[in-house]
Amino acid sequence: MTTAVPLVDVKASYLRHKEAIDAGMREVVESTAFIQGPQMKAFEAQFAEFCGTKHAIGVGSGTAALHLALAAVGVGPGDVVAVPSHTFIASSEPITWLGATPRFVEIDPQTGAMDPVALKDAIDGVRAVLPVDIHGRPADLEQLSAVAASAGVPLIEDAAQSHGADVVKADGSVVRAGGWGVAACFSFYPGKNLGAFGDAGAITTNDDDFAAAVRQLRDHGRKTKYEHEIIGYAHRMDTLQAAVLSAKLTTLDADNARRVSLMAAYEAALAGVGDLWFPPATPDRRSVFHHALLRTARRDDLLAHLKAQGIGAGVHYPVPLHLQPAYASLGHKRGDLPLTEAWADECLSLPIYPELTDEQLERVVAAVKSFF
Repeated sequence: MTTAVPLVDVKASYLRHKEAIDAGMREVVESTAFIQGPQMKAFEAQFAEFCGTKHAIGVGSGTAALHLALAAVGVGPGDVVAVPSHTFIASSEPITWLGATPRFVEIDPQTGAMDPVALKDAIDGVRAVLPVDIHGRPADLEQLSAVAASAGVPLIEDAAQSHGADVVKADGSVVRAGGWGVAACFSFYPGKNLGAFGDAGAITTNDDDFAAAVRQLRDHGRKTKYEHEIIGYAHRMDTLQAAVLSAKLTTLDADNARRVSLMAAYEAALAGVGDLWFPPATPDRRSVFHHALLRTARRDDLLAHLKAQGIGAGVHYPVPLHLQPAYASLGHKRGDLPLTEAWADECLSLPIYPELTDEQLERVVAAVKSFF
């Protein structure tokens, strides 16, 4: 029987890093420093250096990171936050938790990320801007930042899918995902390019005061053990997760390079097949291909065909946020964001992860070609 090709292979990632991960977790267990222990502080320093930022603050999840960042810039009841609809609901949930309302902004049809022109049209009355680096490619952060700055509102980058991605600015300088706006928010969910063994996240920033505010908010609003100056949250990172992340961070650049190579192989092998369309490259925004995404009008039939052949394809994201039942009270209807809805109807993700072998990739390609 032929072995299936999974969409993501978390076990393969563990086995490749097993020695370093096991040693790091053993150190945490033996020290019993399970909450904000030295391994977490070490990871924060390592991740800040990786992203090229002054600070990285470890938190309990990517959603917690967004919650804290929005709270730290003062988003609250009655506010409006601009966010794309083509993303996971974690991008908008914290807006709602804080009593604010998401304003769903149309996407660039070439990239799936928030369109700066659409943001400019939607910016009036917005309290903050929350673009998402979707599928591993940064949003057009330089242009989005300019729109946010012209309106005098903070930009918070949702970098949950873009660990290690780069943006080349108009002046030629390179800024990594995580270095834009007042802050950026990362998820280390197990299937991410840098994945933990459970929920974990981080906020990166170059603002000392913002970093201090987030550190206080993540730990019950306290500065000493039993002195709570403000109401905060229990959004701390588990030290065991920090040990896992430190071990895997050492290979992240190389792992991302493998993803880039795999995606290039997919595009070359599937060029001209059926109606398949791959988002075109943007040299100023270098993707780390969290998803190997393509579009086809026959998405659902192709998905069923691949699954029948043991290929773990997936769909990100079939129901855009403005059409989710949870946001029915906002009164959106189909047709409000037609570009977003077209992506939702046609997106398909093929298997991609550093451990994917060339033979497995060839099996995926053959299965796709056999459909068409």
